[in-house]
Amino acid sequence: MSFLREIRPMVKNAFVSEKDILTSHAARITAEIHQGERKGYNEVLDLSSGDLHRGGIKPITFVRQVLAACYYPALLQDDSLPLDVRKRAQSLLRECDGGSVGSYTDLSGIAKIKHRVSKFITRRDGGAPSSPENIIFTSGSQRALMIMLKLLVQSKDSCQTGVLIPVPSYASFNLILKVQGVVMIPYQLCEEQGWKLQVEELRRALHAGRRTCNPVALYICNPGNPTGHVQSRESIEEVIQLAAEERVFLLVDEVYQNCVYGAGTEFYSYKKVLSEMGPTISTTVELASFNSASKGFMGECGLRGGYVELVNLDPAVMEYIRKLFYTESCTPVGGQIALDLMADPPKPGDPSFPTFSKEVQSIKNMICKNTHRIQEVFDELPGISCQPLKGGFFVFPRLYFPQRAIQWAKNKNMEPDMAYCLHLLEETGLHVRPGCEYGQRKDSYHIRLCLATEEDIMEDALQRLKTFHKCFMKEFA
Repeated sequence: MSFLREIRPMVKNAFVSEKDILTSHAARITAEIHQGERKGYNEVLDLSSGDLHRGGIKPITFVRQVLAACYYPALLQDDSLPLDVRKRAQSLLRECDGGSVGSYTDLSGIAKIKHRVSKFITRRDGGAPSSPENIIFTSGSQRALMIMLKLLVQSKDSCQTGVLIPVPSYASFNLILKVQGVVMIPYQLCEEQGWKLQVEELRRALHAGRRTCNPVALYICNPGNPTGHVQSRESIEEVIQLAAEERVFLLVDEVYQNCVYGAGTEFYSYKKVLSEMGPTISTTVELASFNSASKGFMGECGLRGGYVELVNLDPAVMEYIRKLFYTESCTPVGGQIALDLMADPPKPGDPSFPTFSKEVQSIKNMICKNTHRIQEVFDELPGISCQPLKGGFFVFPRLYFPQRAIQWAKNKNMEPDMAYCLHLLEETGLHVRPGCEYGQRKDSYHIRLCLATEEDIMEDALQRLKTFHKCFMKEFA
């Protein structure tokens, strides 16, 4: 008997997605371009993921210099490296066994780096205390989410475990839930109000979910992916109040916290708001907050460094959680170093600060320019609307297809936005994601584009999109 027949159906079914189709199609087109078989465009522009470096943005000099010195310590004798770079690398190497990043570290992470991350959280939250003992490093925030779900999922003998998830929601998280056998309880974000999270909708979804499963947790992504919304302090307070009343665990994905650019918009962490809500709530609502070195100005996706901070969990439960996390080897040391540099970057007066601050501001300015340019283009195109962009790396415009276009897609056995993305890729070489991949209200259609892309690439992408979209709408009018 083939082993494939023994694989759990939920695992096999989880790995059939629009992403597979589009990614393989983009790879085929790229191969054809290299073989000289394509005309009309000379490369595929990939705006499908939030990978800064893939989008042409240069790595932060300070980060790469420290990493280089840690991986090749002979550079510590090189006076061309700034003094603060060499000192930081020496400090980090002292924390590694044998003075080498090739050694295993403590399973929960290098202690000195955990202390730095703890101090970073305390500064971010205006003095609300953070303990290194409640921080666990992982190979990316998604890995931490997966392990937390293992802890929350009940056994097969009991009622199935449910998790409330936003619609739309980050596609990879939905995949994790499917693999874990979790019942996804959708709650709709209100697009007409800037993708606002409405507590009444949360309560409705929770009560509906209890009819079929046991809802134990609520997943929040703030700032939002793919929507780009940023929750207000009032909204966060309402969600925490609901969590206290309904006794649900908060899983809060805050990896885009350093990427907020909307006018008058400010990021508030759930932990900060929770700490200021009075002892009855602040000491009882259980919370897991996730962050990563992959997002924000660093964009070090490939180094695989993330962490989870756990708040208000019973000490006995914490012991089980540590054991669950420690079933794996330590987080890659390069990822831990990236977290250290994210948590404690150069300060005014440090030799690296002028270059560091200039590079970070350049990335922020680029994202803001891309945001304004995208809004300008969408405003002039027929059949597209877009909510104001406030944070994160993505824009999620809505597409209003003519009925003929919808029927054309149905004839292909595809969702209309999936067919649109595939046609866009084929005709122009522009790779974006369809809204059906993230979930959306019935009879609404969207695409997702990455904002964190070098300006010339973004302008090229928008010109391709404009030309294609106008022709598409005219063809199916």
